[in-house]
Amino acid sequence: MKSRTDRNAIAAWLFLCAALVFAIVVVGGVTRLTHSGLSIVEWQPLVGAIPPLHEADWQALFEKYRATPEFKLVNFDMTLEGFKRIFWWEYVHRLLGRTIGAVFLLPFLWFWLRRRIDKPLAWKLAAVFMLGAAQGALGWFMVKSGLVEDPRVSQFRLTAHLGLALAIFATQLWIALDVRRPRTRGLRGLAAALPVIVYVMALTGGMVAGLRAGYAYNTFPLMNGHVVPPETWLLDPWWRNFGYNMAAVQLLHRSFFWLLLVLVPIAWWRWRALPAAHALGAAFVLQAALGISTLLLHVPIALAATHQAGAVLLLAATLWFSHERAAR
Repeated sequence: MKSRTDRNAIAAWLFLCAALVFAIVVVGGVTRLTHSGLSIVEWQPLVGAIPPLHEADWQALFEKYRATPEFKLVNFDMTLEGFKRIFWWEYVHRLLGRTIGAVFLLPFLWFWLRRRIDKPLAWKLAAVFMLGAAQGALGWFMVKSGLVEDPRVSQFRLTAHLGLALAIFATQLWIALDVRRPRTRGLRGLAAALPVIVYVMALTGGMVAGLRAGYAYNTFPLMNGHVVPPETWLLDPWWRNFGYNMAAVQLLHRSFFWLLLVLVPIAWWRWRALPAAHALGAAFVLQAALGISTLLLHVPIALAATHQAGAVLLLAATLWFSHERAAR
């Protein structure tokens, strides 16, 4: 990059891309919560960008959906109007994915062809684009897991899809922060640990969502009167509980919350002179309130989607905090 103007332009573009990824994560959460994700039964990266334009188009799509196990076993009484409601959530989710691809690729090519990006940064950005392409394929791989006799998306594929989205978001945000203000030292201590902990906590949240474990143990701080419910280790071998047992998965998710409840105040107190430390503290308090409320109220859609948005904001706050620590 040859000038400060170039750095600011590239950083602004990457911040925009990260904001779009934030939006698609939220829409993806609503899509999951409204059980809309299996409404489109084909993966058509180009043709699928065009929505149904005529009644015949709607009827053809509805007939394809009617042939799925989800319709036959779950939504057998759904009308065309009901189908349209779930279709639009999944359509917008996929359209956002295509939009993100274009918003990332076209400016990247423009910056690169005009030699406004140096080679190391160009390689990093090319890798981000490849992650985005992989995310599209992974999304379809996830949907396919629900187009079977048991019409439920695999919790492992759902979590992988969420995890890759968050990885793309974090990478774009981190590169933007680096472009805007290069780091002067490496990461260590809490600055290195907090983003990792928040990211892994978000993955456990994906497992909670995939197993619908949020509808169980709707008490806090105890889980139906227990610190560790007796059914936590019901499955054998023990490690299977963290993939298939609602008690174990929710307990693991809560455990990361308790860990952050200790670490975030420490980080805030030690580096409270940094604006990013205050953002970190506020994001954590907000996310804690959203998570507890979502649990106690038995996962209402609007609140649960906001909780998912809060997870991304908390990840962003930890990344900003960590970068500020490394840039001083």
